[in-house]
Amino acid sequence: MSKQRAKWVVGNWKMHGRLAENEVLLRALVDGAGTAATGTVRVGVCVPAPYLAQAEALLREAPLVWGVQDVSAYAEGAYTGEVAAGMAADFGATLAIVGHSERRAYHGERSEVVALKAQRALDAGLTPIVCVGETLEQRESGATQAVVGAQIDAVLAALPVAGLARIVVAYEPVWAIGTGKSATAEQAQEMHAFLRARLASKDAALADVPLLYGGSVKPDNAQTLFGQKDIDGGLIGGASLKSQDFLAICAAAR
Repeated sequence: MSKQRAKWVVGNWKMHGRLAENEVLLRALVDGAGTAATGTVRVGVCVPAPYLAQAEALLREAPLVWGVQDVSAYAEGAYTGEVAAGMAADFGATLAIVGHSERRAYHGERSEVVALKAQRALDAGLTPIVCVGETLEQRESGATQAVVGAQIDAVLAALPVAGLARIVVAYEPVWAIGTGKSATAEQAQEMHAFLRARLASKDAALADVPLLYGGSVKPDNAQTLFGQKDIDGGLIGGASLKSQDFLAICAAAR
């Protein structure tokens, strides 16, 4: 690679949290931020949209960034219930997860819509974390690279190179999300190498796009996963709700 890539550790709270428990968690992250976030490790949390103001208030002075778990494919308009990327940016958000497997599965999001959401995030000054990944059935049928390749290709086709250079990609095998199962380090590395090559084939400038692994990352497997050549950190689900576990994962990325 042309330069040393920073590591990223981003927590995805999913649909968890209440004001009181959020405060306890966020204050613990702030207390541990001195060792969690360094010049080479970027730490963030993606919270449910109603708690953006709370994240802004509690994290404003901390070396952590925050964001949302989804944004609308539209900048504004008559789209009841949608949250525009610009709205999240108003609360100091700098990250937006797009295309998470749960959005694809439960809301029928197609890769073309994910690409639109990534563009809306970029337009608002947010860093989109573009999620890709295969189901267990797809992996067992040998379709992993075809499925993941098509997902990332939709984004590569829709965004200009200058925009693509600002994204983060998270590989999340669907069969490892919330199941307690994790891809082996070798399986994860293979897919990250595949994604890096796919990005670089679009333009050499994209070879250093950060690639994160998501899927049952825990303190006891984080160091092995993050030690792989093409894995630049993690998108953390359940473990991000426990400050001690999340901070331990951050430490593993250093």
